[in-house]
Amino acid sequence: MTTQTTASTLTGQSLIAGRPVTGTDRTVHGFDPSTDEPLEPGYPLIDEAQLAQATSAAAEAYQSFSQLEPETHAAFLEKIASSIDALGPEITARAMAETGLPEARLVGERGRTVNQLRLFAAVVRQGDFRGARLDSPNPDRTPLPKPDLRQRRIPLGPVAVFGASNFPLAFSTAGGDTASALAAGCPVVFKAHNAHPGTSELVGRAITEAVAAFDLHPGVFSLIYGAGASIGQSLASDPAIQAVGFTGSRAAGVSLMKAAAAREVPIPVYAEMSSINPVFFFDGALSGDAGDLRGRAQAYLTSVTGSSGQLCTAPGLVFVPTGEAGDAFLAAVGEAAGDFGGQTMLTKSIADSWNAGVEQLGGQAGVELVGRGSQGAGENAPAPVVFSASTAQFLDNPVLHEEVFGAASLVVRYDGVEDLVAAASALEGQLTATLHITEADHETARALVPVLEQRVGRILANGWPTGVEVGHAMVHGGPFPATSDSRTTSVGTLAIERFLRPVAYQNLPEELLPAPVQAANPWGLNRRIDGDIQLDG
Repeated sequence: MTTQTTASTLTGQSLIAGRPVTGTDRTVHGFDPSTDEPLEPGYPLIDEAQLAQATSAAAEAYQSFSQLEPETHAAFLEKIASSIDALGPEITARAMAETGLPEARLVGERGRTVNQLRLFAAVVRQGDFRGARLDSPNPDRTPLPKPDLRQRRIPLGPVAVFGASNFPLAFSTAGGDTASALAAGCPVVFKAHNAHPGTSELVGRAITEAVAAFDLHPGVFSLIYGAGASIGQSLASDPAIQAVGFTGSRAAGVSLMKAAAAREVPIPVYAEMSSINPVFFFDGALSGDAGDLRGRAQAYLTSVTGSSGQLCTAPGLVFVPTGEAGDAFLAAVGEAAGDFGGQTMLTKSIADSWNAGVEQLGGQAGVELVGRGSQGAGENAPAPVVFSASTAQFLDNPVLHEEVFGAASLVVRYDGVEDLVAAASALEGQLTATLHITEADHETARALVPVLEQRVGRILANGWPTGVEVGHAMVHGGPFPATSDSRTTSVGTLAIERFLRPVAYQNLPEELLPAPVQAANPWGLNRRIDGDIQLDG
């Protein structure tokens, strides 16, 4: 596929409640990161008054959208998916031009995006997320009658979603935060990431088309282009917005958290921010022959360098035992590193940050170079790098705990499980932790698992953390700073619960009850009645 910019089909406008709107502020462009050349069209950024149009329309849309019956609601999500599919080649081409990511990666990401929407459509039809509970009354109970109590979860209200730099589709305009918020019944005001504005416009038009096709209130979805600091803060502070979904840097995420907490009525911020995803090699996992070690080294570096390391689950920290087996593995990593070339990073600023982070990490006392790959084409494709240090150095130096966003990783050598427990206990919150073990290591690993449960959202065995399955049991979250709320996930069907809250109805007349808790069960939901789950039918 040739990398065309599709500028002829793009307008360079925000989409506010179904209307194309030209911003009044400065104009931004997407850039081809392999050349740093700007891409047309330019996107004028909106002002505060234009932002208010989007949030007000979302507030107006809430009442009707939040009460949408399940079949129409599910079909709406499926329509978004089919509209994105119809634009597939155009979306892929534009995303390639704006991000430097390869076609295969973006085709796969588009597939994940539409599959998420279809999965949430199935969730909407099934309906368990509504949390319907009924407690039967007992007027004869003494000393006080037992009331008729019914409970369901309702949508929070309009949600502000911020696009991620590293996933122009799956964590962007129609990605997981938008899909789960819409599935919950919450209108969405989406702030596009300025690094891939054209991709965002194409997907935003697909969502707008679906809103119109089902004759929904146009305020169900708006796509805005705005200055990251000012408009982002205003969006999180707007009284109409009731929750925030964000994927990005710790500094930006914390800034949104502070803005949301400082409001007259605070709101939740679900921010995915920083993670180095520790991997722990046990002795048994390194007891194979030289071929096994080379294969493990190749797999490690493949995970580190995938998408130029710009994945939130990239393994930035690996623990390897001291001794012969660990030495042999490290030697295999150093040898294999030369097989890996630099890939174009998403933006020049991200590449600059990576270079600064690598220089800082490599300059720390006791940190040694294990291996370095080759520079890719252009300045924004730096050579992947792996360093090493001891457990003592890791515990003593906070710099060794910091994320370097990109293809860089640190190997820490340890002497025994006591070292691993100490290191894991010192970690900040993480998205993942991975154990490379054999059956002979199970007893040793047993001491580490409870510590990791307090530090991470997902524990893997004998794999690599890059690649996040979208399903019912997935947790993509973790203690701060991996995410702002460790009780939630941003991937998988449980993500819908971030945008819901419970409401109870006591002795309310049947005619006034919402459908999920009416005695007749008109939506055919599975419900918990007097403590027992009763399946529809």
